[in-house]
Amino acid sequence: MDAQPLRPPPGTRVPVWDVFVRCFHWSLVGCVLANQFVLEAGELAHRWTGYAACALVGARMVWGLVGSRHARFADFWPSPARVMAHLRALVRRQPLHHVGHNPLGALMMLTLMALVLALGVSGWLQGTDRFFGVEWVQDLHEALAQTLLLLAALHAVAALLMGRLERTHLLRAMVTGVKQFD
Repeated sequence: MDAQPLRPPPGTRVPVWDVFVRCFHWSLVGCVLANQFVLEAGELAHRWTGYAACALVGARMVWGLVGSRHARFADFWPSPARVMAHLRALVRRQPLHHVGHNPLGALMMLTLMALVLALGVSGWLQGTDRFFGVEWVQDLHEALAQTLLLLAALHAVAALLMGRLERTHLLRAMVTGVKQFD
């Protein structure tokens, strides 16, 4: 686990997220926003954007096994022990400082990726002969989409809050790849 009980010195800059991770993140954000707010549900562009999102998640899963240090799942896997240690430190108002994803951020990331894949499957099912027009599949797809949006918003708010709590620029790091501690 790459966590430190003490905060790195002010001005410390640590390369964290590689180009692939950043491109994956913002491309996935773009796919989700386009499908929810721009593209017409069920239309060809909506379907292919959903499939592109699933392909992005698949590529990220591979990168989580073979990618750079902080991209690898082994660097931030949210084991129960890591999650509990992180929560205890937050309750004590002494957050552990993680160079990469913290355990709650990792849990959220994995949940969001699972939701994208579930959306892809439920969307694909709607186009099959067996499930075309089946209401529960449509309802499931809609519920998954709403859950994804809700959790993505929570993820963004949590990143801003953790950035303030830890005095780091998390949003900037997702653009530049470098985490800076103030």
